[in-house]
Amino acid sequence: MARKVQMILLDDIDGGEAKRTATFALDGKGYEIDLNEANLDRLVEALAPFIEKARKAGPAPRRQGARRPATGGAGDASAVRTWAREHGFEVSDRGRVPKEIRDAFDQAH
Repeated sequence: MARKVQMILLDDIDGGEAKRTATFALDGKGYEIDLNEANLDRLVEALAPFIEKARKAGPAPRRQGARRPATGGAGDASAVRTWAREHGFEVSDRGRVPKEIRDAFDQAH
């Protein structure tokens, strides 16, 4: 049996059918809102004078609890290995540095 699933966005302001989901951020918090064309225009108009005067920012801040990117580079692993040996950890000369050792290194620095 065939099945067709259709998702319809509803405008979060007036409850009608929405055209798209708009995303924006303020004070480090990201927001999403589903809007029809008219309400999207209202949002863009309301923000326009502020956007015009604002500076471009770097990437949005990570959400709390988001996974931290792995530290990279052979030099970094070498520094961790050196620190680990100086502090009594056993660590191999090659391969991935165990998470427990990286965590201890991060806490110490």
